[in-house]
Amino acid sequence: MNDDIKAIEAATRTYLDGLYEGDIEKLASVFHPTCVLTQSLDGELKVVPRERWFEVVRGRKSPKEAGLERDDHVLAMDLVGPSMALVKVKCQMPPRYFTDLLSFLKVDGRWVVAQKVFMTEMGQ
Repeated sequence: MNDDIKAIEAATRTYLDGLYEGDIEKLASVFHPTCVLTQSLDGELKVVPRERWFEVVRGRKSPKEAGLERDDHVLAMDLVGPSMALVKVKCQMPPRYFTDLLSFLKVDGRWVVAQKVFMTEMGQ
């Protein structure tokens, strides 16, 4: 169980590093190919496949390149069972501030994000 927690923590750190650096390889190493990103946008459910999200990330300047302050952290981690975990993180790309719920599944002995549900808040 301790090895699973360490693996989930490492995958979460890779995810946050990938976001900040705009590194698709890091993100791809954590997100299962069938993963989708889901949010409520203007009262409607919006679902974006992983590859479409990667296109957006590729097409924008990374927070690191933009010189934005890095402020991300894990708020909660729940190892639900031997093959499922939920991680709640906060991250930012001012003026946008995100709360992500990362649903991890253990697939072929490796912890991967199967689903990302998130919300965006706009700062001042």
